[in-house]
Amino acid sequence: MPDSEKIVIAPHLVFDAITAGAPGAPLVLLLHGFAESMHCWRAQVMAVGDAGYRAIAPSQRGYSPRARPDPRDFSHYLIDRLIDDAMAIVAAAGYGNARFHLVGHDWGGSIAWGIADRHHKRLASLTILSRPHPNAFNRAMATDGEQAQRSKHHKAFLEPDAADIVLADDARWLRERLAANGVPAEAIERHLAVLGNRQAMEAALAWYRARGAIRGPLGPIRVPTLYIWGDADDTVGRMAAEGTVDFIAASYRFEVLPGVGHFAADQVPERVCELLLEHLAAHPV
Repeated sequence: MPDSEKIVIAPHLVFDAITAGAPGAPLVLLLHGFAESMHCWRAQVMAVGDAGYRAIAPSQRGYSPRARPDPRDFSHYLIDRLIDDAMAIVAAAGYGNARFHLVGHDWGGSIAWGIADRHHKRLASLTILSRPHPNAFNRAMATDGEQAQRSKHHKAFLEPDAADIVLADDARWLRERLAANGVPAEAIERHLAVLGNRQAMEAALAWYRARGAIRGPLGPIRVPTLYIWGDADDTVGRMAAEGTVDFIAASYRFEVLPGVGHFAADQVPERVCELLLEHLAAHPV
């Protein structure tokens, strides 16, 4: 079982985290997405810790009860703040200006792409699950009607009653979405323990509301990158996934998981662990 810790980056920003491995060992920071929690990384945290790394998977801004600024003020949830949180967590964990490995899924992937764009010299490697490079996603949204259809829920999350809809009938929408993507029942319950209340859900949706429909373009990524995509992902189509290669200016591995949906870390944890450990070993700090 991973350890549970609190990481303080400011008096009003205290992040819950699951961790494994010895402090001071090469750091692997893992950033979760919506609609999951830090617990999506339980298997990977343990595998990475056992392999001699220091693994930290924080419950991010809004998901951690003591790092939940008022979600009615969307400026608290701008992606710049989310990126700054991640870098501050690295510093608070004792890694100062040291290089580290970064892993992100879904919204955590968006943050990870942004960190790789702005702080590439700090990263030894980048691993992304599901979320394509923003430029590839923007291109697919503009030219691929299928991708626009897959992403229509993003606009629904901007509606004022989105939290009520997602949490209605014992979070039926959330339960069904996760289950349909192969997330085990026990993992769903762990995620709902974090996200299945009005306060956390409003904060999680504030990420979408702060961004709106705009995804700013990034430059080419200059970090060794592993991109993992399940070909049954209901939110990311093949055009966006395969197009990510056009925006990587470093060594790149694109791994397609047949029959796997959006939440690969929960659905096929052993395969994700295997791929992640290979990538970390190939690009030491």
